[in-house]
Amino acid sequence: MKNKQWLTYGMLIFATATWGSAFIAGKIAVQSFEPATVAFLRFLGAAILLFPIMWLTEKNRKKPTLKDYGLFAVLGLTGIALYNICFFIATKHAPVIKSSLFIASNPVLIVLLSGIFLKEKITKNHIIGMVIALLGVTCIITDGHVLTLFKFGFDSIDIVLLGAVISWALYSVVGKVVLKKFSSVESTTYAVAFGTLFLFPFALKETTWQDVQHADFSTWVAIAHMSIFVTVVAFIMYYYGIKEIGAAKASIFINVMPVSAVLMATIFLNETFTLAHGIGAAFVLSGVYIGTNPKIFRKKISVVNRAI
Repeated sequence: MKNKQWLTYGMLIFATATWGSAFIAGKIAVQSFEPATVAFLRFLGAAILLFPIMWLTEKNRKKPTLKDYGLFAVLGLTGIALYNICFFIATKHAPVIKSSLFIASNPVLIVLLSGIFLKEKITKNHIIGMVIALLGVTCIITDGHVLTLFKFGFDSIDIVLLGAVISWALYSVVGKVVLKKFSSVESTTYAVAFGTLFLFPFALKETTWQDVQHADFSTWVAIAHMSIFVTVVAFIMYYYGIKEIGAAKASIFINVMPVSAVLMATIFLNETFTLAHGIGAAFVLSGVYIGTNPKIFRKKISVVNRAI
């Protein structure tokens, strides 16, 4: 049992670390294509790989009902189409470090939405964690000058990042419902298929054949990386993790994603990791840890009582 648990944890670490590389690959790809087109090409490639994988590995597939297709469509709309449009817009117009640290606050929202829609218990720790994480996000988006938020408000890119966070949280919660009936491979495949369909009209409108012809080799390598590793491999592993240990606990591993993204952004893109980023990241990660560990204070209290 322990070996299986560690295997699950290892898969979640690999998946979320790989997601961190998507920020770098996305930064490269959006130099040749607009955000929705990058998202469409990424998931078109993923769909081409996922369907054969599903047909080969899932011999006893359940036939989806109309309601199931509706849930798959919601997954495709939230986690594939909307999230990735917001993600690639942010990748194009915001530093990778800022985007990755902002999105790192996601687990707290996942826990709250799990409580609202799945009737999972919301504790005092969840609320405290959310507040701490939000303080961290505020520090990150204002670069440490918190009072400027009240003077100037949010930048448009911050609203885009918020859209990404909400979309992914909804995707994770609905995904937990879908996984009660379907495997991680089936869920990912159908979600990607619907998401690709939703993205197609946007890609068709913003991209010409000349754009495709003029895209350089690095762009196609970046898109291939996102299709194969970031989407096919990592999504299946993440879904498997949700099925094994639950959406709230699996979401803790999303903390690996910003660490991976920040390291690669400083190494490959020469971005600067500021003191405000560090303070904000500390708040975000602390808030996520508290918010996804409802017994943390209870454990500390019992230790104190035993000492007394």
